[in-house]
Amino acid sequence: MSFSSNVSVKSFLMSLIIFFAVCLGYYLNVLAKTDGHYVYLIDDAYIHLAMAKNFALYDVWGITRYEFSSTSSSPLFTYLLSVLIQFFGNNDQLPLYFNAIFGLGIVYFLNQYYSEFFKNVKNIVAAVLFTLFFAVLHLQLLSGMEHVFHVFLLVVNIFCLSNFKNKTAVFGFYFSLLLMGVVRFESMFYFVSLAFGFILIKKWKEAAAVLLIGFIPVAIFCYINYQHDGYLFPNSVVVKGTKFTFDSNLPHQLKSMLLDNFLFNKSFYKIGFLPIIMCAIFIVKDFKKKNYNDLVKDNFLLIVISLLMICHSMFADLRGNFRYEAYILTGFSMALIPKMKALFEDFKNYIKKEKLISVLVLMNIFLLIYKFSFAHQMLDNGGKNIYEQQIQSAKFLHTYYNTSKVVANDIGAITYFTNIHLLDIVGLGSKEMIPFNENKKQLDQHFEDFLTKYTSNKKYDVAVIYDEWFQGYVPKTWKKAAVLKIKNRITVSKDEVSIYSVDADNFQQLKQNIRQFKWNRNVEVLTVD
Repeated sequence: MSFSSNVSVKSFLMSLIIFFAVCLGYYLNVLAKTDGHYVYLIDDAYIHLAMAKNFALYDVWGITRYEFSSTSSSPLFTYLLSVLIQFFGNNDQLPLYFNAIFGLGIVYFLNQYYSEFFKNVKNIVAAVLFTLFFAVLHLQLLSGMEHVFHVFLLVVNIFCLSNFKNKTAVFGFYFSLLLMGVVRFESMFYFVSLAFGFILIKKWKEAAAVLLIGFIPVAIFCYINYQHDGYLFPNSVVVKGTKFTFDSNLPHQLKSMLLDNFLFNKSFYKIGFLPIIMCAIFIVKDFKKKNYNDLVKDNFLLIVISLLMICHSMFADLRGNFRYEAYILTGFSMALIPKMKALFEDFKNYIKKEKLISVLVLMNIFLLIYKFSFAHQMLDNGGKNIYEQQIQSAKFLHTYYNTSKVVANDIGAITYFTNIHLLDIVGLGSKEMIPFNENKKQLDQHFEDFLTKYTSNKKYDVAVIYDEWFQGYVPKTWKKAAVLKIKNRITVSKDEVSIYSVDADNFQQLKQNIRQFKWNRNVEVLTVD
């Protein structure tokens, strides 16, 4: 074994052990608070599981087994889970195992990438671990969502881009692009930014190939999706994304995109502002030294990831909880760390010569600490929150209303663990509700009137909802039976869930069922007379 390969193996093993030791510690902590069964930190993980279960067992792409619903924001991830369910059975731990495997892949390719710039084990490990924790990858892994897979594809893509003359690398570059768009639709911003970068250096064929290969799978999905429910994208993208209607509301929409989503968005300054400033400084420093072509080539990744951050801020969901932005933060690390090679190799001299960059690096370290603290809170009590609220609600429904018609707003666990018919008031699982929620609309009397008539005509039985999400428009015909309250809210939207009898004739029976059910000891159950 050569010296360089020996260094690479050592750095890989050290990075892997440290990263997975952190993950294991938090995993065991969750088990201690959820009666020995691992529970994901957010309810969205169970949305993927519910859809994967229904597709694998009933051949229905939907949040319930009864009808099509484009609820998954990551079609490929959900599909792969359904394949795993077909092979290994319906096991709610499959996303965790899936993420662990691709988490290992991320560590491997990051290690290979940074080994091209550093020859010292300590420096490679420092670069890998900074990237992992700057993107809060331990949180993403334990959340059971698609973000680890998304980051893996981006890491492979950038690694292959750095070795673009190699035929295997060229294949890996384009193949990762092919998959990326149907793992997260925000990848479209990456395709556009990447193509723009190639256009700047007049690589027209590469720019066209990136757009073609990246967008074809997205276009195929959009066509299939439109045939089923009349929308191009999954319901979550329609509800949460920025929409242009080119009517009298266009000025307001532009203002929302440029100001609310971008310049006045606190989350942008938590996530993307400092890395973009650092990228700009490196580009400006090269501006006087290099010709145009060399300037763009040598700063290609800095330009692409900065544009990606801006596009994502304006057009996608940017909330500062770091899961939607994990791929961008990983990209920033892979773009910036090689530029600061001297910081790792000769720390004292670097901070003397590069005071501004050093200050920004220090600020990013503080940002990393903040994110680690944020992740700690989620990992410490997130699973416990979901276990006490969503899982308990699911168990209650499974016991008494397993095939009933249920109105809800957090829909993951209650659909995965039951066989209910669902009306999702947010619209993720029910396209009927999308017009009331898209483009960040406020609810109004029309919403209440529709819900009152619809649930009566369709003979819905119960509702399990957050009252505050209804903004005062809970139908007057519904009768509240109980409130479920938990403590130390971290990853759930509200600490109180209300249970209503939608069918007033079943009100007393609902209250009796609530009293008889064995709730978790940490759930405070307040019945309403």
